[in-house]
Amino acid sequence: MSKNKSSESVKVVVRCRPLNRREESNGPAGSIVKMDIRLGQVILRNPRATASEPQKTFTFDAVYDANSKQRDLYDESVRPLIDSVLAGFNGTIFAYGQTGTGKTYTMMGAWMDPEKRGVIPNAFDHIFTHISRSQSDRQYLVRASYLEIYLEEVRDLLDPNHGNARALELRENPDSGVYVSDLTSCVCKSIKEIEEVMNVGNQARAVGATDMNEHSSRSHALFLITVECSQPGPDGRKHIRVGRLNLVDLAGSERQAKTGVQGERLKEAAKINLSLSALGNVISALADGRSSHVPYRDSKLTRLLQDSLGGNAKTVMVATLGPSPQHYDETLTTLRYANRAKNIQNQPRVNEDPKDALLREFQMEIARLRAQLHHRKWRSKQKKEQVDGEDWEGDGDEETDGEEEKAVEEYVKLEEQRLEREKQDIREDQFMLADEKQRLLGEKERMMGDLRKEQEATEQLTAKYKAMESKLLVGGKNIMDHTNEQQKMLEMKRHEIAEQSSSEREIQQQMLVQDEETVELRETFTSLQQEVEAKTKKLKKLYAKLQCIKAEIQDVNDEHVRSRQELEQTQNELTRELKFK
Repeated sequence: MSKNKSSESVKVVVRCRPLNRREESNGPAGSIVKMDIRLGQVILRNPRATASEPQKTFTFDAVYDANSKQRDLYDESVRPLIDSVLAGFNGTIFAYGQTGTGKTYTMMGAWMDPEKRGVIPNAFDHIFTHISRSQSDRQYLVRASYLEIYLEEVRDLLDPNHGNARALELRENPDSGVYVSDLTSCVCKSIKEIEEVMNVGNQARAVGATDMNEHSSRSHALFLITVECSQPGPDGRKHIRVGRLNLVDLAGSERQAKTGVQGERLKEAAKINLSLSALGNVISALADGRSSHVPYRDSKLTRLLQDSLGGNAKTVMVATLGPSPQHYDETLTTLRYANRAKNIQNQPRVNEDPKDALLREFQMEIARLRAQLHHRKWRSKQKKEQVDGEDWEGDGDEETDGEEEKAVEEYVKLEEQRLEREKQDIREDQFMLADEKQRLLGEKERMMGDLRKEQEATEQLTAKYKAMESKLLVGGKNIMDHTNEQQKMLEMKRHEIAEQSSSEREIQQQMLVQDEETVELRETFTSLQQEVEAKTKKLKKLYAKLQCIKAEIQDVNDEHVRSRQELEQTQNELTRELKFK
């Protein structure tokens, strides 16, 4: 894939959880994973290897060890992405790794504990805090959708008939890319509302117990947030930017033999592994850069992530690891995946004034309802002033909506009183014929009915207008408790520290590469013996590298054989089950 000025690599960060009680009780082997936070490196030790065999080292954008805090990962690796989404870019965050390594903890965390809240609740807080602090000439519309891919079917987690609902179809739009047709979209006006949307969806998610995890996710879940922002441009017109954020919690990646699954769970595991295998093929094809064909269509997951991998999006991949020696193979596979993903280039661009912006439709509908409402109020007000015998010069625009409504209510009340008085006068008139009396009373009753209908229609229109307007968030409005200046300063400081750590790590990594390249140029030899020793040392280094590459090739072949055997085993078990049925 050719790199251009706007291309940007997928950002890859790795997180390792601590050993759990069960792993600690298995023996004194300890952790096989060592994290160098300063250099952004993961050093992996093969528990089955001989002492002379070198350890494997992988370098990433950032690494987080067992002592890392949720907030550190968010501030350093996720916050810049959310800022980009608020500026109108597409953004994706996805967690990848073996079951039980902390994907769901990283993405969700413990909602009630501020210290343990994951990427998703922190992103909610970030989005709505940004809106409450932005300028008052900006209008926002925030929408949320929630879906899962279960047994290669796309399900709407917000559909009330989720259990019996039909699978949704994927469609493609030349402007906005791949989307899910008929997916429920909820307008959210606060953190509380968007959290409620997520809670409803979580209750409908497919989870099940396996040997690896008591509450294992048996589906891939995608929480989609669309943030539309309207603001006046230099030309005086309102311009709309649309940022789309995909928060992805993938199902666990591991061999079926380890999960101890059978029957329905086996089918789930087979589908999960096939879609993750398709994801691996897409990552390999994009990282290779020479492939003319990228197999996005091999699974629903890869189609939905098409924009996030090699397309119009900024992407962060969080790879999660387990440090136990018994999970060495899965840990190595995860690190290889993550290492390949670093080489993927995306072409993110701001989504300016897209045709499918819902905010524009809302603004037009609000303007139409407002005009209709003003016309009704103007008619009612005009009638009132005719009744009062005053001249009305049409300066209503200067009055507030509240004053206008009061004037209309007053007119309706006065009209009702006048019609009641006239009806009473007709009833008390001694000289009027009974037929004439009946006709006039009927006419007054009709007029009263028309007046009430007019008032009901105005009230309905007002309610509709207010409901539409309430869905839009205005920048700077107190949609949530304004954080005080101290809180603002604290956030800015945290942001600065995160940026500093990131740039320091980049500099360290660059220096490491440069040192290796320049060490040979700096060497001068005073004797032939010294030159022979230096060359021998270099030869040993190159030989060690060669051995590492050979071991890597052997590892990849072994992994391929294992995967193939497992696929054959799964196929045999599924065939046997099918014959049995």
